[in-house]
Amino acid sequence: MTAVAVLTVTVAAAGFGAWTAADQATKVEHYGAYNTYVLAARGGLVTLTRTPDTGKPGTYWLEWTGAYSMLGDIVSQAPDRVTRRVLRGPTPSQGTPGWFGNVPPGDPKVAWGIDHTEVMVPTELGPAPAWYVPGKGSTWVVAVHGQNGRRKAELKVLPVVHGLGLPFLDISYRNDEGAPPSPDGLIHLGDSEWRDLAAAVRHAQTLGARRFILYGTSMGGQIIGQFLARSPLASLVDRVVLDAAMIDVRMTAEQAARNHHLPAFMTALAKPIIEWRTGIDTDRLSLIHHPPRIRPPLLLIHTVPDTDHPIQEPRDLITVARRLGWDARLAEFAEGQHTEAWNVDRPRYDRLINDFLTRRP
Repeated sequence: MTAVAVLTVTVAAAGFGAWTAADQATKVEHYGAYNTYVLAARGGLVTLTRTPDTGKPGTYWLEWTGAYSMLGDIVSQAPDRVTRRVLRGPTPSQGTPGWFGNVPPGDPKVAWGIDHTEVMVPTELGPAPAWYVPGKGSTWVVAVHGQNGRRKAELKVLPVVHGLGLPFLDISYRNDEGAPPSPDGLIHLGDSEWRDLAAAVRHAQTLGARRFILYGTSMGGQIIGQFLARSPLASLVDRVVLDAAMIDVRMTAEQAARNHHLPAFMTALAKPIIEWRTGIDTDRLSLIHHPPRIRPPLLLIHTVPDTDHPIQEPRDLITVARRLGWDARLAEFAEGQHTEAWNVDRPRYDRLINDFLTRRP
């Protein structure tokens, strides 16, 4: 093969890889499948096919057609199977295909037996659904899920919030199932989605809210960060909790390249493609280099092994916060993958949230 041919193939491969990386960062995906099978079920125990997910220690959920169970730690395991205790819900029958995951099923009533109503938030693109759990007082908790996620991902925090009597609004935003699509049909990594959070805050005000506590996971953290940086409503926020947050888009992209065994330069190639397709400035989406103008007390929760948003992201933000005199703290969890701090140590997670929401600023 001639040098010109080699160069052509190399450039083409690099271009394809960069386009694929950009597509993974901005493509909308909706899920609804199964990732395990029930091999046996008896005496409050369920045996599942072993996968990297079903073999994790901690508290998780198994969903199947019309039902779900909360599963506890592993009781026994073999190379091809794992047996876990059923903590809550029915036991599925042998042969059932199911979805094993780290987020609660259904809505607040299904997940925790907590009554709620569904409200429609009027965003600039059209109405977006949200779950509202009433509470006492005029300080509301507003929850924002992550990229290609669902509202149910934020329900882990609801028992603590509800126990404190705080109203809870779990929102959706553009490109979610049931919410309006973005004009270009792409995810903007928080650069435009923050406006849907602002719309939810305005709608909550019409329902009696006066102050706000923002809780976000994964890309929901970047959405909250951009809200604090760019919304005139940001001064209404009393405190913020970010779990496994996307804090710096570049660092997240570099981690994604490592996950897919791509060379580091692929991140630099993907960046202009993302910006060209979406019109966003990805450098702006760094809370480390561009901290928000409004900086309420902040609790960061992050698992050290997180391979979606590396632990260095919150660590670097804490360094910046100290320099700025920002009241921010980081709680690291030694185990668990992305957004699994609650799953691996629910008592500690709940205690952190409770203490942060009840302490004096």
